[in-house]
Amino acid sequence: MNKTRLGLLSTVTLGVFLLTGCGKSSNSSNQSSQKLNWMQPSNLMTLDPSKSVDTTSANTLSNVSQGLLTSPEGSKVVAGVAKSYKVSKDGKTYTFDLRKSKWSNGDSVTAKDFVYGFQRTVNPKTASQNAYLYDHFLNYNGVKSGKMNPNKLGVSAPNNYTLVVKLSKPQSYFKYLVTQTAFLPQNEKVATKYGKGYGTSSDKQVYNGPFVAKGWTGTNDSWRLNKNTNFWDRKVVKLNSLKMNVVKSSQTGLNQYQTGALDALSLTNKQQVDNFKNSKEFKKNQSVYSNFIEMNRDKVKAFKNLKIRQALSLAINRNQFVNNVMGDGSTVTKGFVASGLAYKNGKDYAETSHVKGTTDYNLSKAKKLWNEGLKETGHKGMNLTLTYDDNDVAKATSDFLQSEWEKLPGLTISNINIPKQQRIARMFSGNYDLCVTGWDAGYADPIAALAIKTSSSPMNFGKWSNKTYDNLINKSDNKDANNSNSRWNDMVQAQKVLSNDVGAIPFYQSAKPSVVKDKVKGLEYNPIGSGWDFTKAYIK
Repeated sequence: MNKTRLGLLSTVTLGVFLLTGCGKSSNSSNQSSQKLNWMQPSNLMTLDPSKSVDTTSANTLSNVSQGLLTSPEGSKVVAGVAKSYKVSKDGKTYTFDLRKSKWSNGDSVTAKDFVYGFQRTVNPKTASQNAYLYDHFLNYNGVKSGKMNPNKLGVSAPNNYTLVVKLSKPQSYFKYLVTQTAFLPQNEKVATKYGKGYGTSSDKQVYNGPFVAKGWTGTNDSWRLNKNTNFWDRKVVKLNSLKMNVVKSSQTGLNQYQTGALDALSLTNKQQVDNFKNSKEFKKNQSVYSNFIEMNRDKVKAFKNLKIRQALSLAINRNQFVNNVMGDGSTVTKGFVASGLAYKNGKDYAETSHVKGTTDYNLSKAKKLWNEGLKETGHKGMNLTLTYDDNDVAKATSDFLQSEWEKLPGLTISNINIPKQQRIARMFSGNYDLCVTGWDAGYADPIAALAIKTSSSPMNFGKWSNKTYDNLINKSDNKDANNSNSRWNDMVQAQKVLSNDVGAIPFYQSAKPSVVKDKVKGLEYNPIGSGWDFTKAYIK
């Protein structure tokens, strides 16, 4: 049982019909000038929906591809390729009615493309880190373990425009799951043609969304999104092209924005935010991206000691970090799950499940626990590495944590700042001691984050394991799945277990402030999920 689970609603809705919003165009917009230069903070890693694990890839895929449903806001879904859907009375069968649409190469997008994409993601040969999202599908365990053929997965296409999904048990949040990149359709002909190269460059993929990717070789730091003339709703798409530019230096980005080389800039430090916060171009852009620190228990056995973990957490002055290092509106996290992600009866889950004192700064207590932990583990001191990305913010973060932790007696920290894709690869291979990372919950439910800390989750990089925690998540997913109050309480108690046992070190919740040229209109931003949506954007 590894996985993402939720289910705040127990009632089953039959024949849910969805309407897409209509895009507004500007009569004054000049089609020849509909070009946008956009900043990306990190490199694109993949255009393979089965293998997307980073925010840059997810945001790009969400603009070049479209799934059954889309989520313009965290708690809402609207029609995508599916015009409508209905749910059986027992909540275990979803039937989607698909519209007629095309891939960028002219092929028809059919239900078979979803069947293939779903099966490919769960197929163990694909080695998808997102396969766990399918855990409620009928025969998931058999397919994922390799004991059953992928064609036994609970998804079928009775005809070209009807998709049927069969679940092993009700999953009331399933409609949110299918908005994720892991549930995008995939063209089998194209995937077969390119084999291992599929999705590793822009010309080894096809697209069914509002844009098509161009110019990405797999390693370069810029690429384009061009209008997809085969997109079924192309009339709402006004931009002809977007140039995506990876900018890791805050000063370089500022210079490019001021000279007009960039139409948008991600603000990455206090000085930039202070300079722009009164500008009409300033966008605050809150997010539910929760940053935390993983401790590799397999590599560093001392991390199995609770006092060592507590000491590392209590030694961090988070308020000083968010105010003086970040200064961009980021906030201290109350626990593993971000504030503002999910509410019940008007109460924020993060507040309800908060354990007081677990994210407070208390250096004297940290030193005491550290010394006791060293004694219990037989250490006189420790030399540890801290791995993080190589952009300006990441380097400043690493330096701050190094300074904080080296206040603990006998602890030496060596920083390793490398490109994001290399850092993620090290996390999956277990080649790190301490690592700063984060999680961007894809839908508005606590389980979107809690699931990754279960013992069997492939995203549990620190290899933390707690039976009480696993049992609570399992209870929320099974016994209490259709009882919203009991399920909510299970998840509240689960976060409290995670906080008390320091299964990871909560750090801070990102703000994503930016400035966007006033000429850019129609942009949509979703703090829960895909981030920036360029579908209806235009230059005035």
